[in-house]
Amino acid sequence: MTIKHIEEYRNPEISRKLADQIKKISRKNIRLMEVCGTHTMSIFRSGIRGLLPDTISLLSGPGCPVCVTSQNEIDAFIALASIDNVIVATFGDLMRVPGTSSSLQKERAEGRDIRVVYSSSDALEIAKKNPDKKVVFLGVGFETTAPTIAATILSANAMNLNNYFVFSAHKLVPPALSALMKISNMKTDGFILPGHVSVIIGMKSYQPFFDQYQIPCVIAGFEPGDILQAVSMLISQIESGSPELANAYPRAVTDEGNQKARKIMGDVFETTDANWRGLGIIPESGLNIRKEFASFDAHKMADITIPESEEPKGCSCGAILTGEKIPPECPLYKKACTPVNPIGPCMVSSEGTCAAYYRYHR
Repeated sequence: MTIKHIEEYRNPEISRKLADQIKKISRKNIRLMEVCGTHTMSIFRSGIRGLLPDTISLLSGPGCPVCVTSQNEIDAFIALASIDNVIVATFGDLMRVPGTSSSLQKERAEGRDIRVVYSSSDALEIAKKNPDKKVVFLGVGFETTAPTIAATILSANAMNLNNYFVFSAHKLVPPALSALMKISNMKTDGFILPGHVSVIIGMKSYQPFFDQYQIPCVIAGFEPGDILQAVSMLISQIESGSPELANAYPRAVTDEGNQKARKIMGDVFETTDANWRGLGIIPESGLNIRKEFASFDAHKMADITIPESEEPKGCSCGAILTGEKIPPECPLYKKACTPVNPIGPCMVSSEGTCAAYYRYHR
């Protein structure tokens, strides 16, 4: 993708025209949910809320992978780090997420070998350089990161590397959309669907969800023009009473997605029920490592018993992830919970809704 095809979607004049178009066609009170943490940050950073009429409300959904990781999984990560001769490799956002009694950051301060990496390939390199250690990569993310993590397992298998493991806590977006529709007090008139995830899975992956619920859905890119175009398309669908599944990001997203990435993901992982913060157990919404690659599964490498965990007391992160609340409605927001002293993951992650509100909302 050339710079030209990015800059034109950042053009202020184009954004103003799209905003004016939205104001002309918007009549009803409408609530739209973006299901992507990067969209959440882009919306705040670009000031898009200020361009929209008062009739349109934008909600942030469960689009932050660190935020939807369950408290049990966070506690399991911390328990893994306490095992002798284990190196835990993780993306940086996970370091400060509070577990029930500790965090990865605190465990590293206590001397545990926990390393921040930029990709699963970095974790694979750590395993190659430390043959006397067990290296566990914490696989947190959506369909965007799952193929690259699957590729490292295939590489480790080809190299007969026996000290590399993955703790798969991956989540799948389409099943979460269905779970959102079943929340009785969560009203959404349309969805801004994620761009990065859609690059991998393709527009057709949302078809069963759309066919069942007939709710307006538009895939969007991440520049201001991308997001405003998606909002305009959604408003047109809602005002006309003609819901569609549409793609406002055709320069990156196709109907079928990235076939090679999907194959790699399918070869290594299989779907399983998964526990989402705020949404609970969603059937077939997670990824387990297939039995053919069980020797790389961190769940089987260590027998960890994790007691049932509860959300941090007073934290509304779960309700914020489902659009039932916005951050200022949480009793801890900007009081006990700040970026310096986060109580829940929504304040920790760079894609977290609370972090976005804290940084940009006025």
